[in-house]
Formats: sequence, structure tokens, C-alpha cells
Amino acid sequence: MDIRPEEEEEIIVRCHALNDELMQCLKGLQQGGARRRLKLYKDNGIFLADPDDIYYFESVDERVFAYGKSEVYETRLRLYELEGVLPEADFFRAGKSSIVNLTKIKSVTPAFSGRFEALLKNGEKVIISRQYVAVLKEKLGI
Repeated sequence: MDIRPEEEEEIIVRCHALNDELMQCLKGLQQGGARRRLKLYKDNGIFLADPDDIYYFESVDERVFAYGKSEVYETRLRLYELEGVLPEADFFRAGKSSIVNLTKIKSVTPAFSGRFEALLKNGEKVIISRQYVAVLKEKLGI
């Protein structure tokens, strides 16, 4: 296949409905497949992390922490800023002070007052506020 210099590369997507997963895929193609890495801080060091390695983010006393499998980092981004840079298909706001990685959820169970409790693959538990339970059910297809 010969590509002429005057021809622009083109990808055509045909679908019945445009959903969040397809939009995320298209966004990745527009960015050249490059995933955004997060700048995290720990022990006076700066670490670059793939969002897939983060289980959840939590805001405590005006500081935001990123929880990995067994380590905790700090980020300078606020939760609303993280929502703008994290893949929408994988992360969701679980409460006023937390964002959870859906791919790291092992199980969910109903808790008190309409809340849910998510057990993560690293053994930690995160509470899903009742106003976000519907979003969680939709994203998980339950």
C-alpha cells in the first residue's frame, strides 16, 4: 500500500451509538495512544505513575493521596482536576472526597444508609456515597 505525501491519514468509525467506552478509545487515538502519566510525590521523590496502577484517590485535610497496591503517594492535583485527566471509563467519583478505579474493584456490597462498600483487589475497603451508587451500578452494569 503506497501512501502519497499529500494524503492525510484517516480512520473511519461506523457505529450505531457512541458510548463512553468508544469515546475514550477515540480520545486515545487522537492523542496517539499515549496515556497520561501522573506526577506523584513520596519521601521527597517524584514518581511518574500510570493511572491503571492507582486503586483510588482520597482527599484528606486539603491534601490528595493516591493509593497503589501497597504504597501511598501524594498528588498536587485536586480531585476535580484528576477527574479531568483520568480515563472516564475506568475511574468514577465515589464520594465528595474520593475517586475509585473501577478496574480495581473486587466486589461491592450494600452498606448502611443507602451506601455501598467496595472491596478493592488490594484488600482495602472504600465507601461509595449514596448519591454515587447509581453511577457505580451503571458503570458496572448492575
